[in-house]
Amino acid sequence: MTASGSEDKAVATNRKAFHEYFILEEIEAGIALKGTEVKSLRKGDVSFQDSYAAIKKGECWLLALYISPFEKGNINNHDPVRDRRLLLHRREIKRLLSKVSEQGLTLIPLRIYFKKSVAKVSLGLAKGKKLYDKRETIAKREIERELRRKIRQ
Repeated sequence: MTASGSEDKAVATNRKAFHEYFILEEIEAGIALKGTEVKSLRKGDVSFQDSYAAIKKGECWLLALYISPFEKGNINNHDPVRDRRLLLHRREIKRLLSKVSEQGLTLIPLRIYFKKSVAKVSLGLAKGKKLYDKRETIAKREIERELRRKIRQ
């Protein structure tokens, strides 16, 4: 058990999201998966490239997330980039829909993990960074790195 009291086994993290977006809020959601997808996730065969979440017809969907086909799977293997339903309460979906439509925010998957053997995704309510914001973030990181280096010496 971790310090937070739950067993979170991280499968994959979307590090690029933190570079491309300002993450305003994090939301935890379950994912509706097929059996071979779960096996591939446990191996860590997942790619976040160009993936995002969208709300369609009152349901939240994870789009363009690549989970590679299970190597020992048979004809029942899954489509690697199929749309996957996210498991959220109706009131959470309505709240997210209002923020996404009114404020022009985006839902980005930040990380996928297993919590008590159930696959979960951490969604970030995000606002896109401009080029000068990205440069500013890099500059701050460099300054902090220099300060830590000087403190150690």
